[in-house]
Amino acid sequence: MNSTESTIQTKKSIFSNLTTQILIAMLLGAVLGIFIHNNYTPEDAKAFSGYIKMLATVFIRLVQMIIAPLVLTTLVVGIAKLGDIKSVGRIGGKAMAWFFTASFISLLIGMFWVNFFEPGVGLKLIDIDPTTASEVVDKTQNFSAQNFIEHIIPKSIFEAMATNEILQIVIFSIFFGLATASMGTYAKPVTNVLEIISHVILKMVGYVMKFAPIGVFGAIAGVFAIRDVNDLLLTYAKFFGSFLVGISSLWVFLLVIGFVFLGSRMKSLLKHIVSPLIIAFGTTSSEAVFPKLTEELERFGVKDKIVSFMLPLGYSFNLDGSMMYMTFASIFIAQASGIHLDLPTQMTMLLVLMLTSKGIAGVPRASLVVVAATCGMFDIPVEGIALILPIDHFCDMFRSATNVLGNALATSVVGKWEKEE
Repeated sequence: MNSTESTIQTKKSIFSNLTTQILIAMLLGAVLGIFIHNNYTPEDAKAFSGYIKMLATVFIRLVQMIIAPLVLTTLVVGIAKLGDIKSVGRIGGKAMAWFFTASFISLLIGMFWVNFFEPGVGLKLIDIDPTTASEVVDKTQNFSAQNFIEHIIPKSIFEAMATNEILQIVIFSIFFGLATASMGTYAKPVTNVLEIISHVILKMVGYVMKFAPIGVFGAIAGVFAIRDVNDLLLTYAKFFGSFLVGISSLWVFLLVIGFVFLGSRMKSLLKHIVSPLIIAFGTTSSEAVFPKLTEELERFGVKDKIVSFMLPLGYSFNLDGSMMYMTFASIFIAQASGIHLDLPTQMTMLLVLMLTSKGIAGVPRASLVVVAATCGMFDIPVEGIALILPIDHFCDMFRSATNVLGNALATSVVGKWEKEE
């Protein structure tokens, strides 16, 4: 009897595990989506996809609902606990040095592999409908230095929170946190209230994450219902295969760096972030795991003040997977257009991408917008973005998970450095 109860309890613990639930949800979503695609008309499949994707939309909106207050409260409290501008400057300096180095290496990896495999050589844009890229191309019209600055600096914290502009919230929170810290004990009641609110929001994270498997199920089923994955992957075999080699080499690089700085603790970090990685992969949204990642990094042992400072910055400045994809996609479009880019031009493009990609977190299809804008700067047909749109969702799955890994690693390493000082 005891043996039976033990077995039942073990089974319950396995299936109550969030990671296991999400993996099962992904499998069931893929099976359902493929069934719908193979047995219903394209119109019915499209209608089904629209409805089932609502599950993913609900989950992502639930997460978005708590991101702004979580960033504001945790970052202000974190800076207030740091105590002075010197500490903020020290950690911020380490963070930015890491972010820009990681971004540059990610861009280089993308540039190397797209030149090595040349997946765009021999492809023609004639069969591609350029109107499919209009949504992305239209967004590049406002892609200027003035709009870039306006996107970073908030004119209203309430507007920034309403639109989930993470970087704008970070800017306000840094000023508010420094002002709070400078007032000492007089401002402690404000800090205490915000800290309590942050703990309440983190409690909400637990409730929201219970919906994650359903959201992932909806996202996967919706995609597979309207995409003939076999035909799509065959058509884009060279592009997707080359991209997978690139993203895999970036993972190897990140994991090696992680073991160099964290040693044996790297294994523990990976165990803590496996759920956020799978959620980001399934929903193609690294933003969707921000609250869960915050919680897991604190459980891993990174001080809450470091997590609350590093993660919001990382989501704006440290999107390693997206960076690798940007050089890969931009040069791929040039290859497909028959445009030869010499090495100096490619290096210039790389630097342009590194600067223009910063601070656009929260912009829909941000990677594609930056790619389209960069193509325009180098006289590459912007409409070529239509060539990668059909496969972009599957690439986005991998780059979203890579973004999560990169930010978890950066936060953990800076947290370790701070402990040693």
